[in-house]
Amino acid sequence: MQVVVKPVLNAIRILEILGREEGLGVTQISQLLELPKSSVHDILTTLYNEGLVEKDCDRNHYSLGLKLFELGNMARANLELRRIATPFLRSLNEELDETVHLTILDGWEVLYIECFESAKQLRTYSVIGVRAPLHCTAVGKAILAFFTETQVSEMISAMGLPRFTENTITDRQRLDAELAEICRCGYAVDNAEHEDGVRCVGAPIHNHEAQVVASISVSGPSQRMIPEKDEEVGSLLISKTTEISRRLGYRKV
Repeated sequence: MQVVVKPVLNAIRILEILGREEGLGVTQISQLLELPKSSVHDILTTLYNEGLVEKDCDRNHYSLGLKLFELGNMARANLELRRIATPFLRSLNEELDETVHLTILDGWEVLYIECFESAKQLRTYSVIGVRAPLHCTAVGKAILAFFTETQVSEMISAMGLPRFTENTITDRQRLDAELAEICRCGYAVDNAEHEDGVRCVGAPIHNHEAQVVASISVSGPSQRMIPEKDEEVGSLLISKTTEISRRLGYRKV
């Protein structure tokens, strides 16, 4: 059964109309969509407050806002990232036969956007569309390590350092030490810190502005993803993420 949320659908239709014809007022939009003027006004006010539309106060006309341009650029960048990264994800999956995930930074969390699962019966499974913390996942720490000290503090202020397993790092000093080590060696390890029995190794991806905006991880059961393999898996990950970053336009200074 398809769920339709009418106010959201109406907001989308208003944005589509403004995309076709700029500088429309409440009355014009109301007539075009056959919606009550009060509903159109409320939706436009919300869209304006969120930066999705702009208002010409002299004429009370509306047009699309810059935030939509920003969102469009983000969507395009993520599509480009997936297109470039997919062959490397597949290659990692085939070489190691463990589950490989691609994530992007989304606020103070990572969002899983692509996955190639291991063919083994005992494996970690796809979590595409799921968000996860930065402080206790390999994909998250691989990104967090390149935050400024102020950004790390802001993340902790907003999200805390909640415990998920007995291995989760919940102390700022320990976390800082681990982030420094990640910067040194180039990869991060989740030692069953987010999920019991699951171990991951992750590495960062840089964009053309030299910002770390994404990461890749290899994950599997702790009995297979043993610490003795970390350096080997980490080196392989770094070779892939380095080439992905290069194709995204990153040039290391």
